[in-house]
Amino acid sequence: MDFALAALELPIRIRWEQPITDEELLRLSAENRSLRLERDANGELLVMSPTGTEGGGFEAEVFTELAFWTRSDGRGKAYSSSAGFKLPNSSVRAADAAWVSHRRLNAVSAEERKGYWPVCPEFVIEVRSESDKLSELRAKMEEWIANGAEVAWLIDPIDRSVTVYRPGDSPEEHVNPSSVQGTGPIAGFELVLQRVWG
Repeated sequence: MDFALAALELPIRIRWEQPITDEELLRLSAENRSLRLERDANGELLVMSPTGTEGGGFEAEVFTELAFWTRSDGRGKAYSSSAGFKLPNSSVRAADAAWVSHRRLNAVSAEERKGYWPVCPEFVIEVRSESDKLSELRAKMEEWIANGAEVAWLIDPIDRSVTVYRPGDSPEEHVNPSSVQGTGPIAGFELVLQRVWG
């Protein structure tokens, strides 16, 4: 396949002659486990580097807290950054942490359970790392919301802020909060930020 690099900085966007398929993306991801790969709604491949050590620690802490709460809550399932979801706009996206209700998961047919499941998590968390462009992360948060996420948190350890996204509302930024409370589908979940950025 022919491709053109749209930028030299990460993420690198690769445009193929034909949009990359789910199967090709799965195969490419399996053969390049050191990279983080996603597909946007235009079929372009997004190539991102692995998160740095500190950023990986932030992501791990956030996912761990969500996973512990999910287990005790029992209404859904938590997913880490290695899980890709096929969104209604045809993009394949992965969040640093995501939560999907059993109701949405049970609506996915047995045939659809191969590869990337066609389901949007009700709740996603993205954690900004030093290599992330804030403008691109904000656009990704809006994409999550536009495709069915009910709540999305952008955690920025660099600025010590959390921006909360909800459908129909302007993003709500909290600077240096001690914690952030879940609402809607994740009511009862509390993320203590001291555990994230120490």
